[in-house]
Amino acid sequence: MTQSPPLDITGPHRHRNNATMLEVADPAWRKAADAGLIGIHVDTPDANNRLVVKETGHEFVNMCSVGYLGLNHHPAVIQGAIDALQEAQATWLVVSTTRIRHNLMVQMEEELGELFGAHVLPGTSCTALTAGILPLIGSGHLGGDGQPRVMVFDRFCHFCMSYVKPVCAEETLVLTCDHNDLDQLEKICRQYPRVAYVADGAYSMGGATALAGLKELQDRYGLFLYIDDSHSLSLVGEHGEGFVRSQLEMNDLTVIVASLGKGFGTGGGIAMLGSRAMFEFLHRHAGPVGWSQNMSLPLVGASLASAAIHRSPELGELQRRLHANIDHFDRVYPTPFAGNGLPVRRITVGEADDAVRLSAELYQRGFYSSAVFFPIVPRGEAGLRIMLRSDLSTEKIDEFAGSVRDVMAAL
Repeated sequence: MTQSPPLDITGPHRHRNNATMLEVADPAWRKAADAGLIGIHVDTPDANNRLVVKETGHEFVNMCSVGYLGLNHHPAVIQGAIDALQEAQATWLVVSTTRIRHNLMVQMEEELGELFGAHVLPGTSCTALTAGILPLIGSGHLGGDGQPRVMVFDRFCHFCMSYVKPVCAEETLVLTCDHNDLDQLEKICRQYPRVAYVADGAYSMGGATALAGLKELQDRYGLFLYIDDSHSLSLVGEHGEGFVRSQLEMNDLTVIVASLGKGFGTGGGIAMLGSRAMFEFLHRHAGPVGWSQNMSLPLVGASLASAAIHRSPELGELQRRLHANIDHFDRVYPTPFAGNGLPVRRITVGEADDAVRLSAELYQRGFYSSAVFFPIVPRGEAGLRIMLRSDLSTEKIDEFAGSVRDVMAAL
């Protein structure tokens, strides 16, 4: 009896391809693990500036923490979490937030909305918000008439947004645009009557979106903007509204999402919206945004405490310290992003093996910097990612920069 050939059930791989990604990326991840750079267990006697490996006693400074203002270990923020837990007598209401929300969460929505000048929708993370919101933008039901929008993803947009491409592709045409290529984006706007652009504000690998040009395209073509500005929230603006919100008025064609777990110092994420109608619509239909596992009440309490700091002169002082440290690093170790006022810096070495070696040697010298390689960065552009913080001393920055120069010279 002749056997039938096996059926080919391989997917179309239009917007993701695990086999290719793993073939290229997994060897580098394995080398990072072999070098002791993955899965490090630590105690934190001094937050980011003194991490200790219990088994060996090795101490190091975390140079890739996104706690940009040090609010993640601020006494008032910690106390806010404790106060909320004691007040609520529960970790959270284990029910869909579409059905029931604790008054502490409502208070947080109102306070952050007032702080950032927007209608604020919270979620467990930016990933959950993105997964719930992007397909509704693609189908044209958020801020539209139900007619699909072409979804254009910036090539360098964060993985949490690119991850949703296949879902959006069930609703509309999905395209990828070269990084900050406004000419290419405008050609797409001319070709299609409804377009949405998906990008970062401040990019996690350094640099920023071409915001002035995007505002012009929005005015000219009705371009919908979905921007993740997690790496600038709290760092930019009088009240910490971020790189994008501080320069762009909210409207029904703009959604700005941001993590509260970086500069803001707590956890979860928010979407800044242009109207209450958008809030109510997403509250009903944005899937994972309303599921029962939402922001814990201690995180809500911590966020209320952080919001109080954002309303005080202390925020400006923390921002000034951060920007002084950014400027200092740019002087002692210039990189291509020097002078942009944002905290992410990248030191490019080229090959993944060299990036791992550089990271491993710096770790032994007391500094942890994450080695980044494909698919985090394009092939041939592997290196280190550095985050500057307000709670770093200039002495530590100088010591780190000197160590980088020493190790780079020996590669």
